[in-house]
Parts: sequence; structure tokens; C-alpha cells
Amino acid sequence: MQEMRGFWTSSCVAFSALIASAIISATLQSVQAANIVTFKENVLYAFCNLKNCKDGKGPESSLVNLGGMLYGTTVNGGTGVACDNPNPGCGTVFSLDPNTGAETVLHSFCRELFCPDGASPIAGLIAVRGILYGTTFSGGAGNDPYCCGTVFSLDPNMGAQRVLYAFCTGGRCDDGSHPLRGVIDVRSTLYGTTQSGGVNGSGTVFSFKRKSGAEKVLHSGGADGFNPTGLLYVNGTLYGTMLQGGDYNCDQGQGCGTLFSLDPNTGAYAVLHSFGSGTDGGHPYAAPIAVNDILYGTTGYGGAHGQGTVFSFDPSTGAEQVLYSFCSQQNCTDGTTPYTALLDVKGKLYGTTDAGGGANEGTVFSIDPSTGAETVLYSFCSQANCADGAEPNGLIHVNGKFYGTTLAGGLGGGTVFVLERKR
Repeated sequence: MQEMRGFWTSSCVAFSALIASAIISATLQSVQAANIVTFKENVLYAFCNLKNCKDGKGPESSLVNLGGMLYGTTVNGGTGVACDNPNPGCGTVFSLDPNTGAETVLHSFCRELFCPDGASPIAGLIAVRGILYGTTFSGGAGNDPYCCGTVFSLDPNMGAQRVLYAFCTGGRCDDGSHPLRGVIDVRSTLYGTTQSGGVNGSGTVFSFKRKSGAEKVLHSGGADGFNPTGLLYVNGTLYGTMLQGGDYNCDQGQGCGTLFSLDPNTGAYAVLHSFGSGTDGGHPYAAPIAVNDILYGTTGYGGAHGQGTVFSFDPSTGAEQVLYSFCSQQNCTDGTTPYTALLDVKGKLYGTTDAGGGANEGTVFSIDPSTGAETVLYSFCSQANCADGAEPNGLIHVNGKFYGTTLAGGLGGGTVFVLERKR
């Protein structure tokens, strides 16, 4: 699975639609803007700057802003118990001062044998009342560092990390295992997903009460979609995507994925759209976002050129529309394979692609949802040896600037970068 491109080779884990839409998409793309670089990029920090990557290695998710400081995770590195060579360390939580570029490791995972504090945080963090919350893909309870992930909190002022819940505590993993994405907070309840586990072994959507510590499986993946990714909460309803499953087959009968809704109070689950019909996209790796009651998201594959899409979905009508199909330009200079969620800034959508661009190492792009016009704001590996980074992850927007991470490039362990408009 490409989403975990850096993770499957890391140290800590051995585990593992309509024809009309296509016509509209083609019409929209006929008026798209050319590949115009209008932004400049600066690397704020390059990871693996210290011996054995004690500062962290391989940030695989977006950042969060809390009080003017940036916080994030790396899937490898740190000073915890080394899992395997040559990439020791089971990941970190770090802070970074965007004004000075100073990076501080707040927690190195796998402090003790078998990683009871968790290991390999692939997902990003959220901030709730000054406390950071996140997930780890592995570690937690039991005596196996490769199983099965945690939900954790961290006080950035004290540096104290606490495991709130360890998955697969019941033996059969009916409660879920291996959370690939982070959590969202809704009135003191965290909602998230696990890639596997549940009654069908195909992943779960779960809730976690922050005050009581109670975890509850709201839905287990199965015939209606499996391997859930991220979640979105809008007006009492959870929306999310399933990486696989649905009505149309993409990969050896596994299905192209779905967009779903879930009532967190009743558990009522509904497939809103099955991907893989014509050129509507396939395999959504990230949660949708909501702008003016319309959902917007990305698929890592499918579309007119098989390299991913940006799509919209109207929950009131059930209509899905492809706004843009990637690799529409020669040599895919417009980017390919978007794996991360979109960002809305004043009605325009922004995102990243894992590959494509001038050097095939990814892009930052914008989409005008009213016209479908796509503009590449920056192509990575524009500098020698990819010193500017490669394979970017999601974006955040702070004071007119975009901040993000790259999985690779820099000094070899990825970067934190800032992108701002050229003056």
C-alpha cells in the first residue's frame, strides 16, 4: 500500500461515478491553468541531522499549530529502543519553532522493551485545550512490539506522554488494531479508525471517551468497505473513506474504495459512493473536508489517467464529480497520486501529491473548485540531491503561509518546509 511508502521499509513494523462526471471533468480540465510556480519554498528543518537520527526520521503526516509552535510526528528515529537496523528508533513527537527552525524531540517511542508506550506514529496530531492527541501504528499492550497500536496524549509543556488506549487487548482484536490515521475530537470524544481488526478483521471506526477511557467500535469494515482511513465530523454525522471495497473492482477483486457516513449515536452506516465507476477515481487514502456543505477529497488512483483525482460530493443529492484528474500534463508535471487530505483557504483547495512534478518527487497544488483549474505551486526535488525535500505530506495554513513535511529529501530523513507567495 503506497500510503505507507516509507513505513513498510521502516524499523518498527513487520505487519503488516458516473459517465456524466467524466464528461464534466473533461470540460473542466480543458480550461485548466498551466504549470506556474508562484510560491517559494524554504526548508525549516531537515531530519536525521544527528547521529542515528535521534532527532527523528520520516515525517509521514501533516503538522498542527499550537500557540505559534508546530508539532508533528516521525515514524522512525528518536532515542527509543531500536527495533531493527539500519534505521533505529520507533518514531518521535517533535516541536519546531517556525521562526528559528529549532527542533525539539518531546517523546521518543518505544522507551521500554516491547514498546508499551507505542511505536511508529504514522498519523499526525490534534490539539485539544493545549494537549496533543495522536495514534501509533504499533506497540502498546502485550509483549509484541509489532502489535497493535495506541491512542496517546502528550502535554507539550511537560513532555509527558500517556497511553490512553492500547488496541487488541481482548486477544481477537475485535476492538481494532493498527490505527493508520489520527483522531478527531468532538465534545470530549475522540473518533478514529484502525486499518485492521474488528469482527471481520477489516478495520474499524471507533470512539474513545477522553474522560472515562471507554473505547467503542462504531463500525467494523466488511462487504460495505474495508480498511477505513480518516474521518470528518459535520452536523452530527461522521464522514469517512474506505480504502478498499465497494461495488467496483480495481485490484484483484478488492474494490476501489468508498465514501461513507456514520451516525455516531446510533451506529447507522451508509455507503454514499463507491469509487471505480469509469473515471471517478479509486482508493481514497484520506478523509474528505467540508466546504459550504459540499465534501471534497482525493483518490490516490483512478481518474482519466489512472493517477488520482480531486473530487466533490454533494450529500444532499448523492452526486460525485471529478474536479481534476492528475497526470493531465505531459510527464505528469501537474503531479500524481495525492494521498493526503485537502485544505480549504478562502474557497480555494490546496493539497500535495506524492509523485509527479518536474522531478517526479511530488508537488504542492491548488484547485479552484468552481472551475477545476489546477495550479502547481511547487515541485519538490528542485534542488540538488532533493535538499528541498521529496514526497510531501499534508499542509496547514498559518498567517498566510503553508507549512508541511516531506517523507524524504533534505539530509535524507525528510523535512519541515514553509511555502509562501513570491513577492
